[in-house]
Amino acid sequence: MSGNASLNRNSTELRVGGLARLSSCDWPGKLAATIFCQGCAWDCAYCHNPGLRPMQAETQIAWPEVLAFLESRLGLLDGVVFSGGEPTLQPALLDAIKTVRNLGFRIGLHTAGMVPARLERLLPCIDWVGFDVKAPFGVYSRITGVNESGTNAIVSLQMLLASGISYEVRTTFHPTLLSLFDMLELRDQLLALSVTRYVVQRFHSAGTRASCLPLLPEQQELGLPPDYGNNFLHFLVR
Repeated sequence: MSGNASLNRNSTELRVGGLARLSSCDWPGKLAATIFCQGCAWDCAYCHNPGLRPMQAETQIAWPEVLAFLESRLGLLDGVVFSGGEPTLQPALLDAIKTVRNLGFRIGLHTAGMVPARLERLLPCIDWVGFDVKAPFGVYSRITGVNESGTNAIVSLQMLLASGISYEVRTTFHPTLLSLFDMLELRDQLLALSVTRYVVQRFHSAGTRASCLPLLPEQQELGLPPDYGNNFLHFLVR
């Protein structure tokens, strides 16, 4: 372990709500450990990690414990993903990322772009970003429950695209929350921003709150036009 990483072991008080010790899906094509950061300012009905929404939780994983685990996996993992919750809400995130990077890991980040100013400082230390786009930017509050939340999201996305960092933009499609018209509008907005990698994620009810109703059998098919993703360089329904 480098001297810098050692110095930061106890000074970085990242609030960690969970740790996936091995994941093949959080960073496409990579084997990674995923650190789930505690806290989120939005209230998306289909959230798969509602326990991470409170800024503080009764049970959290101590940051030195996370680092000790990562040290034991050097040479075995391709990288480490910081997910959430919303990682960029935590002031300690940059120090945490630098510490893990100094250990020798590549860094992935899952974000919805809530805090553009903090994301700007993080990007030079990040190798890949999974960026969640919730809806057409003008109707974000329908998903997030927060007025004007689309404003920060679009600023953050533009910043990411300008950085040249590898990324994946993805949208969870729940047909009672987003209509086909919404999905078509969002596609056009993303193409206008020059997004080239886009994934539409099917809604899965496992792990979500009871208030988000499972899909009926007839709603399982997304109903997107066959040519929906033709103008993206890479498009996938997952």
